[in-house]
Amino acid sequence: MERNSAAVGGRAVKRLRTHAPQPPQQPHQQQPPQRRHPEKEEKERREKKPGEGGFPRLLPETSVSLALLLYLLGLRVLVHISIQQLLQPPQDPREFDAFRARAYLENITAIGPRIVGSPENEILTVNYLLQQIKTIESESSNVHKISIDIQRPTGTFSIDFLGGFTSYYDNITNVVVKLEPKNGAEHAVLSNCHFDSVPNTPGASDDAVSCSVMLEILHTLSKSPEPLQYAIIFLFNGAEENVLQASHGFITQHHWAKSIRAFINLEAAGVGGKELVFQTGPENSWLVQAYISAAKHPFACVIAQEVFQMGIIPADTDFRIYRDFGNIPGIDLAFIENGYIYHTKYDTADRILTDSIQRAGDNILGVLKYLAKSDNLAKSYQYRHGNVVFFDIFGMFILAYPVRVGAILNYVITALAVLYLGKKILHPRKRAISYLKELAIALFFTVLSWLTTLLGILIVAVFISLLGCSLSWYTHFYVAVFLYGTAALAKLIFVHTWVKRFYYKYTNQQFLGEIFFDVSLVFWSIMLAMFTYLGFCSAFFNAIWVAFPLLTKLLTYKEFKEKGATMKFLLIYLLGMFAPCLYTMYLNWMIYEVVIPIMGRSGSEIPPDVLVASFVTVSSIVLSSYFLNFIYLARSTKKTALTLTTVFAVVFVLVCSGIFFPYSSDSANPRPKRIVLQHLSRQFHDLNGHLSKSDSGIWINGLDYGGMSHITPHIPELNDTMRTKCEEESPFCGLPWILPVNNLFRKNWYLPATVHVPKDSIQFQLLSKEQLPWESTKLTFEISGPSHMSLYLRPHQGVTLSRWSLGDGTPFVNRDGDYFVYYSHGLQALPWRFWIEMKASDEPVKGMVTLGIATHYFFGEDQKSPQLRALLERFPSWAFLSNWVSTYDQFIF
Repeated sequence: MERNSAAVGGRAVKRLRTHAPQPPQQPHQQQPPQRRHPEKEEKERREKKPGEGGFPRLLPETSVSLALLLYLLGLRVLVHISIQQLLQPPQDPREFDAFRARAYLENITAIGPRIVGSPENEILTVNYLLQQIKTIESESSNVHKISIDIQRPTGTFSIDFLGGFTSYYDNITNVVVKLEPKNGAEHAVLSNCHFDSVPNTPGASDDAVSCSVMLEILHTLSKSPEPLQYAIIFLFNGAEENVLQASHGFITQHHWAKSIRAFINLEAAGVGGKELVFQTGPENSWLVQAYISAAKHPFACVIAQEVFQMGIIPADTDFRIYRDFGNIPGIDLAFIENGYIYHTKYDTADRILTDSIQRAGDNILGVLKYLAKSDNLAKSYQYRHGNVVFFDIFGMFILAYPVRVGAILNYVITALAVLYLGKKILHPRKRAISYLKELAIALFFTVLSWLTTLLGILIVAVFISLLGCSLSWYTHFYVAVFLYGTAALAKLIFVHTWVKRFYYKYTNQQFLGEIFFDVSLVFWSIMLAMFTYLGFCSAFFNAIWVAFPLLTKLLTYKEFKEKGATMKFLLIYLLGMFAPCLYTMYLNWMIYEVVIPIMGRSGSEIPPDVLVASFVTVSSIVLSSYFLNFIYLARSTKKTALTLTTVFAVVFVLVCSGIFFPYSSDSANPRPKRIVLQHLSRQFHDLNGHLSKSDSGIWINGLDYGGMSHITPHIPELNDTMRTKCEEESPFCGLPWILPVNNLFRKNWYLPATVHVPKDSIQFQLLSKEQLPWESTKLTFEISGPSHMSLYLRPHQGVTLSRWSLGDGTPFVNRDGDYFVYYSHGLQALPWRFWIEMKASDEPVKGMVTLGIATHYFFGEDQKSPQLRALLERFPSWAFLSNWVSTYDQFIF
């Protein structure tokens, strides 16, 4: 319905009609000239339109859409170029040699899987490392001294990870090397890697390549004629995959540990590529400065640090042990590319580029040399001056500054935004109120468009998940972009086009372009102030999205005011927004590189399409936030919206039809489905020690949300009728979890199979039961079994587990209410003996505690049974099968 002139004049911001080119009088011309007032002058100013005939100059839709598309493609190309490894082999023999490091890598991975307790890990790998270290020692310069030590620690600790559990290790292996000046050194810097691997994988990236890099760094430094000021300790730890046990044994028990003032931890979350600095500190900005000064090919971001330390990614590294148990500051680095084959049989040496090895070697060698000659190392405890903001600029260099400096900078940028907006408010009262009201209305529509877009995309993702078509983008990542990204942009355009057509039907488009730019500025300014106030170092990202748009506004002000939305205005605008858009695309690549592969091992409970759809939608909202104003400055958006909707519809139909299969067995670029199979034999005993029930079968866990839906056509009996039933009276459902991840994998399958008894079967006994003077009962147990076992404890109602001989003596309960203990041992370990102490409020009738013991045979002749081998043959080639024999025995005391 058309509004009359009184209605237009009565609005808080006077709606400005767009008139057809007829001669009739316009509403404001009806007022006598002598009765002009500030509000009317403002209206006349806004009605003054650039271009011929007094009409607003609007942008042609096709040209704008094509320009924005080419702009995004150009940004993507620049990001791709920035992540390429363009390195030259070293010319100076004193520099790091990636080819020699590759030889080390190939020899280590040729040994095969290196599981803690196996001869491959405890003997063959250790002997190889010692052989190479002794060769390096024999060729070293006489200005250095090399010392070698083999440590086999035993210990225990509790950790708040995966809901909380306690770890116990016995006779595991560390190979420790110290490179120091001839006369020794009081202080040292630590470099840490681990040579063990998870079962069924050669572990090239995790973490044999890091150990190879460290061997080559030791070789390079030992040949240098220049002495070091401080010592460098190289720790080749042999039990990291056992949840950080070897690093704990070193930092809490080794006699060299007390001299360490800083550390560098080398890890992997992918196979090759750039190594990302994703944790530093705590609160030691000088370490970041050391990395900036010494790393030749920097790649670091404080956003990764804050995301990782929030626990969003279910992983942890030795960094935590050195920080929490050693109180030592450090730097955590990890390879992040191609995480699809991380912890699989495809993690082989040939998949790691020599350029990646060279990059890592150059960086770590430079940082270690810098730290070993830095005066800050000896007094590192004096340099805890708060956190630091750091981020690399496309791999060329790093910007870093103290968080307090960042807070000042952020507030200054926020103040500039407030000053810009304040200039529009510091007018006569009615004009100020009308502008604020118009800004609030535009902000409401913008937030509404974001929320409805996110909600709509989530509905699509949930529908696809319920349809059984999730992970369609796992092998073909750009399916997620074309499915969720196009839908998000189409929805944003639709909402704002609807608002433009019906609510802003008579409003000057140039004014709308300005007000929706201001809305985005207000939003990002609020986010900047909030993140800064909460102390997030990642607030720098918000600062980028405030500072550069302000600069863009300054650059385009004259052109836009005098001529309106011209193509020149568009080009200047895109140029001004280049930095925030490019950096956002760069961060998106980094996040995609880490997050997408994790979806293949994130568990059966969280729909990955919901997570990926959310991320793609949020990325689309961020990138488009300062381009929504072009919807109001364009002549039309029909073709763009129709094109995006068509692309979404076509991809949606293809996804729902199952044409995009999630997995791939392509030898050059595999995307395997991860499945864990355990041939399980279970025995449940009653309070009298009698066997109450038993069963045997092959227990199967799919590590992603898809479960067994893609496997059932190949193995028909593996269907939902064979889902595992939880033993409610048993801790952790009476199933042999290697770690307390039962909440992530509630959907699993149990195929009946004949009983398989391992040759090295478990031996369990209650050694003693005694009543203590303080009305407690102490039970002492002894267990002998394979190198990996899990112990579960569930106190009965009215019973409290008060003390035990594990951890720090105080029982550490899992979030489910049960107690989980992870046990491992190296070679020639003694039987595991421990005790627990309990208090009961009343005399228990059905016992005081239920105790479960799960064993895991990861290697040797007990690893596979004939039935397990036969089943493995039936799986498709695109499935990676991690498999072993396990047992579960349960007792009541």
